[in-house]
Amino acid sequence: MKRLGGFYSYAALVVLLPVFFPENYFVTVVGATILLNVILAVGLNLFIGYAGQISLGHAAFFGIGAYSSAILTTRFGWSPWLAMVAGLALVYLIANLVSRPILKLKGHYLAMATLGFGIIVNIILVQEARWTGGPDGLGDIPTLSLFGFEIDSDLRWYGLIAAVSLMVVLISLNIIDSRAGRELRAVHGSEFAAQMMGVNTVRTRTNVFVLSAMLASLAGSLFAHQQAFVSPESFGFFFSIEIVTMVVLGGMASTFGAVFGAIALTLLPELLVVFEDYEMLIFGAILMGVMIFMPQGLFVAIARWLRPRLKQLRPPGLAPKPLASREKLECDL
Repeated sequence: MKRLGGFYSYAALVVLLPVFFPENYFVTVVGATILLNVILAVGLNLFIGYAGQISLGHAAFFGIGAYSSAILTTRFGWSPWLAMVAGLALVYLIANLVSRPILKLKGHYLAMATLGFGIIVNIILVQEARWTGGPDGLGDIPTLSLFGFEIDSDLRWYGLIAAVSLMVVLISLNIIDSRAGRELRAVHGSEFAAQMMGVNTVRTRTNVFVLSAMLASLAGSLFAHQQAFVSPESFGFFFSIEIVTMVVLGGMASTFGAVFGAIALTLLPELLVVFEDYEMLIFGAILMGVMIFMPQGLFVAIARWLRPRLKQLRPPGLAPKPLASREKLECDL
């Protein structure tokens, strides 16, 4: 499989950071948040970046997964792992049901439909106080245990979420290199042409939408048990926009671009907190600059800048075979 070099580099970074900095706040605490966002961004990138569709309500599935785990464990005494599976099953059913009317739309109509779905879910989380705790949220969510070990420390949570994020990245890379990945790129390029080549475009878009939603549900369940508290504020419209921004900032149609975008967008507010009142102004200026001068994404732009320079450093006998086309080059990022 292609791109394993990038995966091994990412895996090494994720594994070695807590080894060398086990008590570092940015590694264990912020790092766990980054890895949750990686799961969300990589999943959404399959739908937006590769399939070429638009979703502004992805936080809704994140919230459904989180509240499924929270309600089933606190109200009904379910096992956390069983509650996570139930959340995945619920999101699978909802995503399949919602995808039928929504995915018939295109462009900004699709964006508005997914936005409406996200708003509806958020309203339900706020209004159904009997089950969700309403605006005050729901607390006392039990932690997870694995092979008899309680996941009760920042380092252990980092390890668990890191393992899940690596699995999600590997799944994404396998999909991209498979027939399903080629179908996604065909749908992105031209649905009519894809249909003429025998691609079932409706099924392709539905499958990637459902998979993306289920990955968001998984991240939501992990988030709920890690925080031991959930509230509707964490799953609103603005967080959906933030996930989309991660995908666009890093570079659409690039798995590692989504990873890079999640890392950058999660770390940036932490690094800019010293500027206090100017934090959002600087944050917005950086995003505007990237979108204007690097519309293909920050990671993709950096990779293109580095590639010829690294090629000059490589011994002549180790030069790789040229790629078939510019399009293939972009897809392999």
